[in-house]
Amino acid sequence: MRQAAPSPASAAPAILGVILAGGLARRMGGGDKPLRQLGGRPLLGHVLARLRPQVAAVILNANGEAARFADLALPVVADSLPGHPGPLAGVLAALDWAAAHRPDLPDLLSVPGDTPFLPADLATRLAAARRDAGLPIACAASAGRQHPPIALWPVGLRHALRDALQAGERRAGRIAAHLGCATATWPTTPCDPFFNANTPEDLARAEAMLPGLPA
Repeated sequence: MRQAAPSPASAAPAILGVILAGGLARRMGGGDKPLRQLGGRPLLGHVLARLRPQVAAVILNANGEAARFADLALPVVADSLPGHPGPLAGVLAALDWAAAHRPDLPDLLSVPGDTPFLPADLATRLAAARRDAGLPIACAASAGRQHPPIALWPVGLRHALRDALQAGERRAGRIAAHLGCATATWPTTPCDPFFNANTPEDLARAEAMLPGLPA
């Protein structure tokens, strides 16, 4: 019997993923934190492996010389606002890039470049939370706290986000709540899926956790 062609529902979702790697990594001692090694490959490699199956395409938000990320073969998009105003500057740069280069992808999934244990159902659960709440944005939560940089954003909100940032607001949670943000919560066993490696000690903890986690 001839096998049926895959249905449209099996196609990659109309989401652009962005890995936020534009920070200064002060608590890690500076440099490119996402290029620090974890389990024999960069943190960024772990993040990319978990994000890529959930989206139609991936870009990297990073400042400075883009060539240092050439091995990833990803578009590298720098902050459009000066002064390193935080992760939402990277979200804004990615939203603008999506509008200009991928108008077929109306949503953006943002994740930090130091979160190596992202869940495989991140995009689907955020989309469901947003839909169920009737709100434009959904962000992840765990262990009783929200993680606004880990969120699903409609590209159409880029102008409102730019206005908020240019007005001086830098708190991601406050901007997301103002624009309308639902929450999806994940359990923290066998580990917090949104664990982020901010310091060398965090990186050592992640190294110890890695063998006990599913691929």
